[in-house]
Parts: sequence; structure tokens; C-alpha cells
Amino acid sequence: MTHYKLHLDDDGEEDFILVAIHCSEEAYKMAFMINKHLSMRLQRKKNDIELILDEVVSTFSLFEYESEQQYTKFYLVENKCKLTFEKIHTVGSLFEDENSEKMKISHLLPEFKKVDFFLKIESDIEKFPLRKTLAQLNEINEVISAYVVENQNIKSHNNLIFN
Repeated sequence: MTHYKLHLDDDGEEDFILVAIHCSEEAYKMAFMINKHLSMRLQRKKNDIELILDEVVSTFSLFEYESEQQYTKFYLVENKCKLTFEKIHTVGSLFEDENSEKMKISHLLPEFKKVDFFLKIESDIEKFPLRKTLAQLNEINEVISAYVVENQNIKSHNNLIFN
């Protein structure tokens, strides 16, 4: 009886470049600035990314652009979701309650808590002009810094699946 072995070279992970962006602007303004400086057409997707983190639903804005000339897809996604909770404390009396608001910040990639946005680039990595793109991002006045995140440093790969 003949036995066959399958050797899979692909490790199952998709190839992408992840650029971390530090910027204190809102997501729509960040998308506008990237569109302006990098000649893109990022558009907000109808459905944002919803994840259940720490028993709370967190929503992250997602923008997408597909360049047919470069065979490249770009995704701009927020890394931070600010949630406000109203907590009611009973003091001891029947009619006396104290209300307090509590703010919680959830992260799309918790291992990068200081990053405000990620630009995910799905492309033929060898042909993509990464240095030029990083230089253009860093030229935006509101951007503090932009740099590439190494894929092996990402622990939450599943949070970056947008399809």
C-alpha cells in the first residue's frame, strides 16, 4: 500500500504589512488626512469591527480602500475604543443612590496600547513602496509617528481579520 505525505509550505497566515500610527485625531479626520497626503480613497465600511473584550462589546471604526493598479488593499482601523459606564452605588437607604461614571478603554491589539491607529496593507510585499508610504505618513503634521510592526510581535492576529 502506498502512502502519500502532504507538505504545506504556507503556514496559514496571510501576508500583510501593519503600520502603527500615533495620532490624537478622530478616525474620520485621520482617514481624511491619509486620503489627502497619500492619494487614497479610504471610505468607512458599513460595519465596524465589533469584538467582545472583557465581557463588553467594543466597536472600532474601519476604513477601506482597494487600489486596483497596485493590487493592494488598505485598511485603517482604530486601536482604542472608549466606553463609558454609569455605575449606581446603593448607599444604604432605600432612596439614596450614588451615580458615578466609569470610563474604560479597550484595545484592538492589547499588546500595542499606546498605538492609536493601524494601517493594514495587504499587497505583494516585495513590490510595495513601504518606505515612501511611511515617509508620507510621517509628513502629516498631526501624526506623531508611524512605523512598521513586525508580524511576529502581534499576538492578537485574529483581531486583524476584517472580511
